[in-house]
Amino acid sequence: MYQRIKDSLSRQDKALALLRDLLEEEYHILLSRDTDGVVAQEFSIQELIRQLAVEKSVIIRALDGVRVKEYARSLPEELGAPLLELFHAVDAYEQEVSGQASRNAQLSLVLLDQSSRTLQALTSQAMPPRAELYGRRGDMCQEVHPQAAIISGRL
Repeated sequence: MYQRIKDSLSRQDKALALLRDLLEEEYHILLSRDTDGVVAQEFSIQELIRQLAVEKSVIIRALDGVRVKEYARSLPEELGAPLLELFHAVDAYEQEVSGQASRNAQLSLVLLDQSSRTLQALTSQAMPPRAELYGRRGDMCQEVHPQAAIISGRL
């Protein structure tokens, strides 16, 4: 069981280092606004996250509800110290990955907002100012009363 947990933590450590690198690469792809590149990168990131979830479940099942720190402290020093070291490395990588994922999310939301505003500006320039300015024949009518009138309509 010890070796299985140690191997799983080691795989998590390497996977999180790779995930951090993938997220940094995704950030640069977002900056270059390469949508196809972002989509391809996101597939890789999601698959790696899925594999990390499997590794975490392996440890959870192996320890049967006991925390890794508690298990490592219950072992002799020469066995527990490497486990604690791996655990802390995994935790540090998780913090880095979380920070980079937050930066990526903020950048993608900013780009979405910018694109939405650009689309709104282009749409407002392309559309006529008001729909009721069209006459019966389909041509543009001049607005007779720019301000609201007391009585409007036909009798």
